[in-house]
Amino acid sequence: MRWKLLRRRFSVSAPRVIVRSHMPWPLRWAAVALALGFSAAAALWAFEFGKDIAGLDSDSQEELVALRKEVGQLRDERQKAQSIANTAESMLKTERVAQERLAQQLRNVESDNLALKADLGFFERLLPAASGEGLAVRALQAELKAPGQLRYQMLLMQSGKTQAEFTGRYELVVTGQLEGRPWIMAAAQGAQPIKVQQYARVEGMVEYPAAAVVKAVQVKVLDSKGSVRASHTVKL
Repeated sequence: MRWKLLRRRFSVSAPRVIVRSHMPWPLRWAAVALALGFSAAAALWAFEFGKDIAGLDSDSQEELVALRKEVGQLRDERQKAQSIANTAESMLKTERVAQERLAQQLRNVESDNLALKADLGFFERLLPAASGEGLAVRALQAELKAPGQLRYQMLLMQSGKTQAEFTGRYELVVTGQLEGRPWIMAAAQGAQPIKVQQYARVEGMVEYPAAAVVKAVQVKVLDSKGSVRASHTVKL
């Protein structure tokens, strides 16, 4: 029986056997990936080779260089424009400051001009020069600034070519009415010292009762001995 089985297995009528080599699936996937990678590399090489043949890559490089150059020029122009703008802004600020200074100087000049006009008007209202030599009150002005306040200014002059400096004092007296009665008041500050070489301008403020009505202002100039050397009265 064994002999028949052996003969049948090794004879022509024996059953066919297919031999297959078994490969693990990771190796299969690796082989597939390697093949795909090789194909992709070959395609990329073909693409680059085609660009070199057609000259596309050199054109792109030249265009890139041109674009970079243009960007550099635009940056330089932008910096120049920014510098010009900063300079213009600085000049504008300087001009504004100069205009403000000029405006302030103009206001100062106008104020000085008004003061000079006031002085000119004061001198124009001087009384005619008295004959002879000596000290004289050439002008006296009094102005009510507010109830209880009186502003005065006067000019003292010495006539003659060889007059020594006068040293003395002056007193101011205000007269008028208070509560329907005659009223007289000397300046609260009392006698004020004064020196006159050729001329001296004096001004100040006098305070008096607000209810009083001022009618006249009188100034007396006294020497060091108390003698009256000059006097003048102005009515309001």
